[in-house]
Amino acid sequence: MSVSRLSLDARGPFDWQGALAWFAPRAIPGVEQVRDGRYRRRFENDGAEATFSVGAIGDRGLRVSIEGALPPAALAPRLRRMFDLDADLPAITNHLKRDPRLAGSLGNRFAPRAAGAFDAFELAVRAILGQQVSVAAATLLAGRLVARCARCPAPSRDDGLAFLFPRPRDILSADLSDMGMPGARVRSILHLSEAAGADPALLAPSGDHGADVERLKALPGIGEWTAQYIALRALGHRDAFPASDIGLLRAMSVDGVRPSPAELEEIAEAWRPYRGHAAMLLWSLPAGAGDSGSGRKATRSGSKRRRGEAGTP
Repeated sequence: MSVSRLSLDARGPFDWQGALAWFAPRAIPGVEQVRDGRYRRRFENDGAEATFSVGAIGDRGLRVSIEGALPPAALAPRLRRMFDLDADLPAITNHLKRDPRLAGSLGNRFAPRAAGAFDAFELAVRAILGQQVSVAAATLLAGRLVARCARCPAPSRDDGLAFLFPRPRDILSADLSDMGMPGARVRSILHLSEAAGADPALLAPSGDHGADVERLKALPGIGEWTAQYIALRALGHRDAFPASDIGLLRAMSVDGVRPSPAELEEIAEAWRPYRGHAAMLLWSLPAGAGDSGSGRKATRSGSKRRRGEAGTP
């Protein structure tokens, strides 16, 4: 099998260990893997199957090895989006540091990059799987889905990359019963698959954050949290912000009391147009670390977990 290599420079310093810390617990079993300081994935591009492996070039960017008959230039734009290589971190960091709630958490480091997705449909499915469950549970469910669909099985591979992520038609033809999740969530994945199969541009960004969110919310089972999460990670909207996310609310808690989604939405107005980067920062913090003594008073409105679609990404 032919092997080609590709180097991708990042705009500003690149935190490879931070990227691995994000992608490792979310790596879908059988499709992608983080091991030995590298990210690996099996994929298909225009009918050609390939595998790539990504490592770091110090703090300057990425070095990619590609196995398969795929021109490196075809992969480069997807990896730049996935690892957010073009983010202007100094400008984003300076903007977010204007809010004392975030300044203390950022310290002397740059704001995190907004982790993207290799494939928009895959990320949208993963977002539905992650509704009201932990990262570990969502990853387990994603692995089950992949195994049920068993697209292009290669059990003899010694790297654990036995499958390609299923296409919409693969999911529609699979038996998704007894998946270990509510039937309504299964139906949401089926609705998404049907819609994406009928309209290949369904998950293509329009450049209008609000319009993209509303288009997603028109699909059964996709509410505000899921739509904002997809907009951030799959569609590249840096200002997308899933305000009802449990992890974000927990990170912004004061004296053990979480703000309500509406309160967090109000707080986050100061972070525009980089609310997505603020979300990435808050997801990396322990509960309550997002408050730095700014004088915001705790309220009781966010003290209880609300029922709904929000989850941990």
